Amino acid sequence: MKSLATIALLLISNLFMTFAWYGHLQFKKISWLHGLGLVGIILISWGLAFFEYVFQVPANRIGFEENGGPFSLFQLKVIQEVISLTVFTLCAVFVFKTDKLAWNHLVGFGLLVAAVYVIFKKW
Repeated sequence: MKSLATIALLLISNLFMTFAWYGHLQFKKISWLHGLGLVGIILISWGLAFFEYVFQVPANRIGFEENGGPFSLFQLKVIQEVISLTVFTLCAVFVFKTDKLAWNHLVGFGLLVAAVYVIFKKW
């Protein structure tokens, strides 16, 4: 159950992260945000990043093996990276609609799956 809670919280955290880091690049499509200066964009991004951390920190605390969770630090980091790239890809393709998924992206994601296997494998 802790592994599912950790993954769910990381998914939510990464949604906020994606919008904090890259969502502002889409502001030109929203008329009332179009004239916003850099300081305004930074403040909005910081506001979103706050919620990223509201979910990220508990995810890591719940998931970390020294706190009774199922994952080591390396495992938590690899899980976070895979979730981050997955959420980013889905947002870029379906929400921002700025990029198309190509074969090289799929190969790269396959290599990430291989990285997860290598990190989680007990050698």
